[in-house]
Amino acid sequence: MASHDQVLDKVIKKIRPNQSEEKKLTDLAKKTLEISIEVAKKHNAKTILAGSLTRKTWLPGKKEFDIFILFPTSLPEDKLEEHGLAVGREVVKRLKGKFSVEYAQHPYASGLVNGIDIDIVPCYEVTSAENIKSAVDRTPFHVRYIEKSLPVKLSDDVRLLKQFLTVNNLYGADSKTQGFSGYVCELLVINYGGFTKVLKDAVNWVPSQVVDIQRFYKEDDYHNLRKKFKNETLILIDPTDKNRNTSSALSSENFLRFKKIAKEFLKRPDAKYFSEQKTKPIKSGELNKLLSQRNTEFIVVKFKPPKLVPDILYPQLRKFTERLQNILEETKYEFKVLRRDVYTDEKNTAVVLLEMEISSLPSIQKRIGPSIFDHNDSMRFLGKYKNPINGPFVEDGKWVVEIKREFTKAHEKIIDSLKNNSKILKAKGIPNYVSDQLPKGFEVICDKRKIIKLLKDKRLGVFLKNYFFKEPL
Repeated sequence: MASHDQVLDKVIKKIRPNQSEEKKLTDLAKKTLEISIEVAKKHNAKTILAGSLTRKTWLPGKKEFDIFILFPTSLPEDKLEEHGLAVGREVVKRLKGKFSVEYAQHPYASGLVNGIDIDIVPCYEVTSAENIKSAVDRTPFHVRYIEKSLPVKLSDDVRLLKQFLTVNNLYGADSKTQGFSGYVCELLVINYGGFTKVLKDAVNWVPSQVVDIQRFYKEDDYHNLRKKFKNETLILIDPTDKNRNTSSALSSENFLRFKKIAKEFLKRPDAKYFSEQKTKPIKSGELNKLLSQRNTEFIVVKFKPPKLVPDILYPQLRKFTERLQNILEETKYEFKVLRRDVYTDEKNTAVVLLEMEISSLPSIQKRIGPSIFDHNDSMRFLGKYKNPINGPFVEDGKWVVEIKREFTKAHEKIIDSLKNNSKILKAKGIPNYVSDQLPKGFEVICDKRKIIKLLKDKRLGVFLKNYFFKEPL
């Protein structure tokens, strides 16, 4: 069996950009920075190059970099956006590129020049990361910290960690991935001193693991940190802001997956951990068999997703899925969801999947009221159920009635809950953007044959494969 170093030596040769690729990107970055500095001066602003390009931690195939325009804090927010877009528009025009406006916390300029994406982002030049006005104001502090703290000899270790995470779907702090950001990768390598050392420590991490590079806190204070960052599995304190956890986006599942694959690689080093392993879509016969074996009912709510950036879309869909479960499991309905999940191609299809443990109930429902000795509550209960199917009668000293159940099928309740206008949907707790979208049309599918037909979408087939065959952690 090859050693860790032997495997990593082979891998790094494949994931280190070649000279021609590096020259093309760095030359354009240099030219863009020069133009940006000149244009930004007209608006009393400064300019920096940001991202992995500045510290040689980028992976091959990455055809993008960021320019940050730093404006004085005295500039009003609306003027920050206006001036930022003006700078971006002129820079892209001079580069003879294609200009567009993208949206995050603020609108920002994006340019496509010779196949390379350039984001030109306005931010405030604040005195410290603790005084930021918006999230993007942190970036200049991160750039300066990494440039000062990450030795050139560790750049390849960061590349290894990024590649290791990327092929295992763990790279990215976006709402879709819920994994590790590039900044977090760099901080981990700085803290532990190398890729293998990161893995060796990670296998011993426990939920709410604290990593404090700058030693802002004593170990006696860690219990307070865990309260502050409750339910965050990895607490990696930002060296530029002691009040921020840089890895707050990391999900519990991805925290445990990282620990697992780190342990597997250390035990049996193999280049396969750095190569993408594509999941094949589930086949119709396989899906049919699984649906029959589980003997649960699958309910699919299918609709066209609202036009949103992924970082807003995925939280909206997850909240929607959670709300549907809560509605079905309300005491007055008594349905039971076994598991839930959500899928979207981000353009044409959004799917909420509810696997029901209890999806069909009797026509009659039993309601248990207060003790017969509680006069006031008894009067309210008996007044509420004046014409029950059976009762009122007494069981174990409590009032009981039997009434006609409003919904006997879970999918009927979902249809009833969603067939309203946007205002009513919002009042029911359906997320705003989803509430605006549903009145335009949705479909509730519980017929097995119709669910199998959804496999025409290959990516949905991969989603279902992962749903049925969860990776043991």
